Amino acid sequence: MSTGHATSRCRRGYGRPALSASVFALLIACGDAAAAEPRRLPDTMAVRAAACTVCHGKEGRATPEGYFPRIAGKPAGYLYHQLVNFRDGRRNYPLMVYLVEYLTDEYLLEMAQYFASLDFPYPPPPPTNASPQVLSRGEMLVRRGDPARNIPACAECHGRNLLGVNPYVPGLLGLSRDYLYGQLGFWKTGERRAQAPDCMAKIASQLTPEDVDAVSAWLAAQPVPPDAKPAAAFGGPLPLACGSVPK
Repeated sequence: MSTGHATSRCRRGYGRPALSASVFALLIACGDAAAAEPRRLPDTMAVRAAACTVCHGKEGRATPEGYFPRIAGKPAGYLYHQLVNFRDGRRNYPLMVYLVEYLTDEYLLEMAQYFASLDFPYPPPPPTNASPQVLSRGEMLVRRGDPARNIPACAECHGRNLLGVNPYVPGLLGLSRDYLYGQLGFWKTGERRAQAPDCMAKIASQLTPEDVDAVSAWLAAQPVPPDAKPAAAFGGPLPLACGSVPK
């Protein structure tokens, strides 16, 4: 066969190897899949809130690093206020602001109620390297406060079991030392704010760096009971007026 004839056949496709039956069937299947309607996910809050779990861990349980807090099971009113605070500029973390800046109050409340409804056990606390003296000081401030400096006990607002009070006050157990230390520091410097009157800002401004370290270390070292739940009500009047707790 001449070179010219061979070239002519290739151009017409005669010189190409025939498609096998299996390859041909695969191409047909791929074409059908491309033409099919995209798979639809169920329209549930669990699916919509999946973006939150990238930082806050599976189902909002927090990640091993612990800097991003657990949001599963926290009081709905507290979670709602934090989402509003990020949206309205009282708290500033770019990723959070980006996620919520265009969401309505109603939608933020729906998100908060979803995560508040989740009930999962807490992992055991990591070992602490804090000294007995630091832990003792932390427990004193958490349980009894420091009346001489007008510092109320954490337990007066966050519940005797330190698991929060429904619907507006969060628990303090099950959080990492780094997260607790960082948030108290943000309160002190004004980088974290809440609705006025901002009771936490007032309390944090009176804490020394040693106080912050001791409170963070003791709280992070405490195990969370298996049946941990926020309290239904405060044990008495709050020591300070707090804008995050409507009357």
